[in-house]
Amino acid sequence: MRKRRVLVLCTGNSCRSQMAEAIINHDLGDAWEAVSAGTNPSGSVHPLALRALEEIGVPTTGLQSKSTAAFRGQSFDVVITVCDDAAENCPVWLGSGKVVHIGFPDPAKAEGSEEERMRLFRDVRDGIRKRIGEYLKTVSETSPHRA
Repeated sequence: MRKRRVLVLCTGNSCRSQMAEAIINHDLGDAWEAVSAGTNPSGSVHPLALRALEEIGVPTTGLQSKSTAAFRGQSFDVVITVCDDAAENCPVWLGSGKVVHIGFPDPAKAEGSEEERMRLFRDVRDGIRKRIGEYLKTVSETSPHRA
């Protein structure tokens, strides 16, 4: 059985979508292949996003900020937008599969000490693991071939 493909989309592709890509590939990699992209990529992965992933044993090797253009012509079973801007500006050509919005606050905008900012990164990471994980498991159970 082939793995299904999911594209996680946000604006900067530096925090939320990167964490989602890594978590999906780590937790659900037997059934799903995840990639991520940004509608306006930042060019880097936020160091606190990497730290949040490493804290829970999720590998970060190979994570890099990418544009949606890198995936033009590819098909996805599901496209998940994780920020409102990406939901509003999702490229039409990505709509070949199911497009769903599962939004999270942007941890890159957190203020305060590093530990205070890290708390938001952890909250978003844990929310991604729970909400997106549950959604993809539901899709897998209800649609054996395509989402």
